[in-house]
Amino acid sequence: MKTQWFHIEDIDRQRGLVDAAAEILRRGGLLAIPTETVYGLGADGLNEAAVRRIFEAKGRPQDNPLILHVPDASWLARYCTEIPPAAYRLAERFWPGPLTMILKRRDIVPLRTTGGLDTVGMRCPDHPITRAIIERAGVPVAAPSANTSGRPSCTTAAHVREDMDGKIDGIVDGGDCRVGVESTIIDLTVSPPRLLRPGGLALEEVRAVLGEVAVDPAVTRQMDADEAPRAPGMKYRHYAPKAPVTVVAGTPGQSARYLLRHAGEKAGVIVFDEFAPLFSTQVVRTLGGMNDPGAQAHRVFDALRAFDRTDVTEIWAQCPDSKGLGLAVENRLKKAAGFRVADARDGTVFLGFTGGTGAGKTSALRALERMGAYVVDCDAVYHEMLSQDGPLRREIAAAFAGAFASDGTLDRQKLGELVFSDARQLERLDRLVRAHVPRESVRRAMDAGAELVGLDAIKLIESGLGALCDATVAVLAPEELRVRRIMARDGITESYARARVRSQQDETFFRTQCSYVFVNDYTDLEEAQAAADAFLRDIIKQLKEDKRNV
Repeated sequence: MKTQWFHIEDIDRQRGLVDAAAEILRRGGLLAIPTETVYGLGADGLNEAAVRRIFEAKGRPQDNPLILHVPDASWLARYCTEIPPAAYRLAERFWPGPLTMILKRRDIVPLRTTGGLDTVGMRCPDHPITRAIIERAGVPVAAPSANTSGRPSCTTAAHVREDMDGKIDGIVDGGDCRVGVESTIIDLTVSPPRLLRPGGLALEEVRAVLGEVAVDPAVTRQMDADEAPRAPGMKYRHYAPKAPVTVVAGTPGQSARYLLRHAGEKAGVIVFDEFAPLFSTQVVRTLGGMNDPGAQAHRVFDALRAFDRTDVTEIWAQCPDSKGLGLAVENRLKKAAGFRVADARDGTVFLGFTGGTGAGKTSALRALERMGAYVVDCDAVYHEMLSQDGPLRREIAAAFAGAFASDGTLDRQKLGELVFSDARQLERLDRLVRAHVPRESVRRAMDAGAELVGLDAIKLIESGLGALCDATVAVLAPEELRVRRIMARDGITESYARARVRSQQDETFFRTQCSYVFVNDYTDLEEAQAAADAFLRDIIKQLKEDKRNV
């Protein structure tokens, strides 16, 4: 079969596109249609032969119900009976949009469409071309996601082509899907209404209209083999790439620390944007910011699909929290993993320390050690690895000629001269360091088994290590004081000390990027340590309290 491709960008041809696409549906064909959530594989939902072709093209289990797509709420009474007032309230508030309502079906709706159930899912998609096609066809369109059954759903027409080219009659290219996860499904045939599938409409928004809404157990666990699904996506393993997936639960910092310990260098990892720099040796796909569930929903299926174009043998994924759209993203990732979940939650408090050279972090770190913390000096780890770690040494030697003397020792001043005056060379060195040092630093911290851990790194924020921490502290001091400290500590010239200071981030960066700021402008060591003790005591108390309340 040759699959016809429809481009909606051509405004002059849209009327003809709608007519041609609607004709495919009227004659019992299969048409991939864009929606705001994912692409759907559409057919006349009243035509049993056409519906059967959906199941055949997708390889979909016959008891997995389909959703009927309609252009507006006035079509509900054609296909549903015993429609409660709540349905019209929801439609008025959220249609067109990513909401599916389960209602009692009329006999006109075939049992093949509903998976043998006496109920049917109804939805009005928020894509004007698709609604126009449905209206022109004059039939409700049964449209599960347009992927091969079990694979990640399609959020672009290119994804549909990967799975369905040659199997279906047409694909309407409506651009990238705006939402990125399927619709939220609410069962209105029970009291209280029940969430069967979290999706592109947050549960909190539905509750604002309906009041109490129960959550079906299948949202958070695998259904048993003898349980009948009441909506798509409830029972079977879905959204899965070829390589096995493991979802890691916990706060973003906890799950990232777990991944650094457990994900092999050749694994695929799905991480929030903030942690991507830490996984430079793996195949990385980002989910969006850890506080941006909209971006996470938009990217999750593309991230899962992308690994099928790689040779990874395992995939690890950070799991968002269950607030708002995060519940839908969490559900899709766990479905992709067959509910294989690793729990990274623990009571360890990670506190990150940063600040430029000579700022006086030592006083704060000694105060932390007096509180029982295990402190990892990431810069010391780096220099230790420069003397012992073969892969890192070879990469730096290849990138910076002359950085190592003939006897194999690092010429720190030579390396400094190569990078501190050249931003591109400094970034090159940073990339090499990020590929090795953060993983080793976290390994040492976690192996210590301490309840309180400090990570000390000048590039704490830029490397991604700061995102691993429960809070970050910037230690700052005036530039002149820093220069004098460095000269006395390292026995270097004033010009070299100033070059090192000015090659690093300025005070504004640290103040805006870190949770707390400690200004160490003390010239008396005991006075500095006493101030650090008082400063950290309240921070640690609050962080431990936060851990207990999670």
